[in-house]
Amino acid sequence: MAEITVTVDGVKYADHVEPRMLLVHYLREVVGKTGTPIGCDTSNCGACTVLLDGQSVKSCSVLAVQADGAEITTIQGLANGGLHPLQRAFHEEHAPGIQRPAAGGKADLPDHVTALRLGRLVGIPQGGAHKSAVYAVGDVVRRAPLAQVGQ
Repeated sequence: MAEITVTVDGVKYADHVEPRMLLVHYLREVVGKTGTPIGCDTSNCGACTVLLDGQSVKSCSVLAVQADGAEITTIQGLANGGLHPLQRAFHEEHAPGIQRPAAGGKADLPDHVTALRLGRLVGIPQGGAHKSAVYAVGDVVRRAPLAQVGQ
C-alpha cells in the first residue's frame, strides 16, 4: 500500500491505496466522487476527465499514486453550489454528459470549439450528440467573458 495526499474539489484527503489503483477508481470508490464516470475502459471516450493541477487528464489512465500531492477538480467541483456554465449549456442543448473534456479551463475553450467542429476531441461522438456538444461549448464561449468561463 502507498500513502497519498490529494486535494479533491478543495478538500484534502490522505489515504492508503494499492499502487496499481487508477485515479478514477480512487475518486469514485475512496473519495465518493461518482460524478467522474468510468466510460469506456480504454481511455478513448474522455468521460473520466478531471483537472489535475489545472491540466485535463483522463483519470482512467493515471494511477492514484501519480496524483500524490496534486489538486484535483472533478465535474462535481466545477459547480460551486449550482451548475457550471458548461454543465448548464450541455443540459440546455440536450448533449450527453460529455462536458468533461471541454472543461479544461479558460484557455482551452476556444480550442475545444475548433476541435469539436473537426471531430477530433476525444469523448465527443459523431452524429447528433456531436452537434449538440459543438453548440453547448459555443454557447459558453459566447455568453461569458473568457476569464469567467473556466472558473
